[in-house]
Amino acid sequence: MKQFNFNSLKRQLEGKDLSFGDLVIEIGRCFLHVPYKTGTLEAGGKEKLIVNFTQFDCFTFLETVLSLAKCAALKEIELSEFRRMLQFIRYRHGIIAGYSSRLHYFTDWLRENESKKIIKNISRRLGGKPRRKKINYMTTNHTSYSALKNENEFQKMQLAEKNLSCKTFCVIIKNKVKQQKEKIKTGDIVAFVTEQKGLDIAHVGFALWKGKKLHLLHASSKEGGVVISKKTLVTYLKQNKKFSSIIVARPL
Repeated sequence: MKQFNFNSLKRQLEGKDLSFGDLVIEIGRCFLHVPYKTGTLEAGGKEKLIVNFTQFDCFTFLETVLSLAKCAALKEIELSEFRRMLQFIRYRHGIIAGYSSRLHYFTDWLRENESKKIIKNISRRLGGKPRRKKINYMTTNHTSYSALKNENEFQKMQLAEKNLSCKTFCVIIKNKVKQQKEKIKTGDIVAFVTEQKGLDIAHVGFALWKGKKLHLLHASSKEGGVVISKKTLVTYLKQNKKFSSIIVARPL
């Protein structure tokens, strides 16, 4: 499998004085048109760190770009440092301890990575209101996840879902986003909240200002790869009936 060229990224960023948000987007653009693929982390067998630069879903694109940006900010653009950062971001406490130690649900990922000082959830600042939801999509649909055939992992996942279901998360409802969008910066993480039963978030991407219009840099299943949305963020949200609100987090 083709690997990412870390030396090329070093050369690309050399001498550039970028804000962290601009750095995130600069790195994200390196992956434009990389194909979309789901399930690249569902390899079966013992849980291990999977690095894949050639195919993304929205979540693996987010984690990959954020990890590379953190490495670039630390002036440590190397595969070994990237792997360390990716594991730190992807797993609870940064430790691989079975399938259930991976942060599968975005609200769980968000809370965990805020505690790690990787991101800051700014949804409340943007007029977000707390909500609670029963989260149990994975265990309800356990036949779709081969790792959950293991009873121990299934029970651990049930416990993680139960803990998530007890917690609130702040959301900015769909019809309030337009008046709050000026507070969103390039490079911010935008997560789209779904009303689908048992699930918190259906999609994630990075905010990107193009002139006076706010767009989304994301791995799109509909468009088959990493793209900058042709629609503005507000229009994209408005026209997608399965999204009810958004969460916004700022990479640190």
